[in-house]
Amino acid sequence: MASKKRSSVSTPPSRRRYLITGGAGFIGSHLTRLLLDEGHQVAAIDNLSTGRLENVAPFIGRPGYQFSRTSITSEVVLDRLAAEADIIIHLAAAVGVERIIDHPVETIETNVMGTELVLQAALRYNCRVLIASTSEVYGKGAKIPFAEEDDVLLGPTCRNRWGYAASKMVDEFLGFAYVQEYGLPVVVMRFFNTVGPRQSGQYGMVVPRFVECALQGKPISVYGDGLQSRCFCDVRDVVRAVAGLAIHPDAVGLVVNVGSHAEISIAGLAERVKKLLKSNSPIRYIPYDQAYAPGFEDMQRRVPDTTRIENLLKWKPRIKLDETLLAVRDDIRLRQKQEKS
Repeated sequence: MASKKRSSVSTPPSRRRYLITGGAGFIGSHLTRLLLDEGHQVAAIDNLSTGRLENVAPFIGRPGYQFSRTSITSEVVLDRLAAEADIIIHLAAAVGVERIIDHPVETIETNVMGTELVLQAALRYNCRVLIASTSEVYGKGAKIPFAEEDDVLLGPTCRNRWGYAASKMVDEFLGFAYVQEYGLPVVVMRFFNTVGPRQSGQYGMVVPRFVECALQGKPISVYGDGLQSRCFCDVRDVVRAVAGLAIHPDAVGLVVNVGSHAEISIAGLAERVKKLLKSNSPIRYIPYDQAYAPGFEDMQRRVPDTTRIENLLKWKPRIKLDETLLAVRDDIRLRQKQEKS
């Protein structure tokens, strides 16, 4: 087995080498900009199934950046990129409720098999690995806020809505198995409703979907009764947390929640978008059975306990929801203008 006998973060702090899977995606592209601006080298891999080439176009040709348009299942490419990396940030995954419901096989295979390949490559070259997980793993748990060591409660296996959560739990178990058995430095990040510019509403992401409807004067569709609540965290705050966890020595072997405490109902979000954008769009309520599938279950609340990341990094979100919504509005307007030109 090929290997590099070095620490995964031994490169001078001003010039670390990062590999980002899902690098052309929403979070990956924001993280790329942050790391490049800090003087690091970034290699990104993405098959563009949900990522967009436009997200990384500003980085093409920039010193220290390289992009590979292929899947992480392309083991030769993944191996080559891992061989040149100090830190792998694994963001590639099947995401979005609608995509998960419509493509359950792809969801499970992409998440579990992809993570396994990334960990195998990291082990060959002694790379530190950060695995992106999700608040979905807390399932239907009723203890609020959700802390990293809490028990989890998922729905039955006959409802594929829970397949995504289960696949990400397997990713976490697999990551920690590599920590225990091989000593690989792994960190798991559980993201809570990351939002911001460059996020697509194509697969059911609620904020860009609401904003786009409001801009076009179309009905804003709220699924269920709208009383379900979420804590939205701006992607620019999230990538600060990721960059910090990537190099903190005490983060290895931990699950870390990354999110905001600012809780808002989905009905409240729809009203807020309408008011902020001065939109005349009506708000309509669609039962879950019509929006997704019969028997669909949702989490009523998602509120993170962020004590762990606050203690590790002194990190807290800085960007308020209204600022994020306006940034999403501006991004959608810009993309619509570019599409017309």
